[in-house]
Amino acid sequence: MSLDDLRKNLSAVDRRLVEMIAERQRIVADIGKIKQSSGTGTRDYGREKDVLDMGRQQAAEMGVDPDLVEKLLEMLIRTSLESQERDRVIAEGKGDGRSALVIGGAGKMGRWFAEFFSSQGYATTIADPMVEDGPTAFKVWTDAGVDFDVIIVAAPLAVSGRILAQLAVLKPQGLIFDIGSLKSPLIDGLRELLSAGCRVTSLHPMYGPNTRLLSGRHLIFCDVGDAESTAAAKEMFAATMVEKLDMGLEDHDRLIAYVLGLSHALNIAFFTALSESGEAAPELARMSSTTFDSQLLVSAAVAQDNPHLYFEIQNLNKFGLGPLDALCEAAGRIRESVAGGDEEAFVELMQKGREYLALRG
Repeated sequence: MSLDDLRKNLSAVDRRLVEMIAERQRIVADIGKIKQSSGTGTRDYGREKDVLDMGRQQAAEMGVDPDLVEKLLEMLIRTSLESQERDRVIAEGKGDGRSALVIGGAGKMGRWFAEFFSSQGYATTIADPMVEDGPTAFKVWTDAGVDFDVIIVAAPLAVSGRILAQLAVLKPQGLIFDIGSLKSPLIDGLRELLSAGCRVTSLHPMYGPNTRLLSGRHLIFCDVGDAESTAAAKEMFAATMVEKLDMGLEDHDRLIAYVLGLSHALNIAFFTALSESGEAAPELARMSSTTFDSQLLVSAAVAQDNPHLYFEIQNLNKFGLGPLDALCEAAGRIRESVAGGDEEAFVELMQKGREYLALRG
């Protein structure tokens, strides 16, 4: 057969693949409807394992790379779950006849929450200096009023604290929550809302604005002294597969100093050292390794994010300097062991790290 003939055959196979994927998605939609009507959970880890095991076995029998088939099936499963979760959120939406105001709704996470509440049937209004005034958009959030069933504060941290305090004066009747990645700058405003008799709680989504599937993602709920409001906020995410974590305000910031503060600082230090090394990026790219490429991937994502938000996470957390000091000390110990030729100390550092990281398993 000629090259053109082989390419035509390949194109025909590709078309059949797309047709089969479309057929699979139709079946997935029907399965999702049955799960909704029967109250069955969206995700079935046992079934996923069976599908992946079957795929690997069949791939081996047919002389196809099992890893390739597993990755393909994982992608199809994830797409199916995204579709089922989205359909369930819409079907079980609790927003019919209700309204939501997202203050800071033009920001990345603000847009995520605006879209989430809109998908549940809420009449959603956005307030943000970056939007043009209109029927459901306001440059100044106070112009929107406070007559909403839910008010989400998604503004920068320093601004959010002031907004919460202003809301306490206005005393909205609806549920109020922030989505701040730190709680220290917001505690006063949250407590003022509580003292004013408002319905208030505090959330922290541990995922980014591009997240489509909440399975395996975490959403932190910090009760500020109003258990009913915290429960009401959790109920809004009942149709999703997000993992809900309860955490105190003080514990939140202490742990976030490591989860966000330390990891951000480590990546900033990494790409700063690279950018100031004098080594040309294309040359380093040619010298890439598995570890280097993985670290570059994470660091590149950090470098593209909002530097003002990252500074707030470092600067406004009263627990923030501890992890930074620990990072500097750790780097110093590594340097000391290398400069002094102390292999035993170097090996001990790696062994302790291996033992600590094994606890996550």
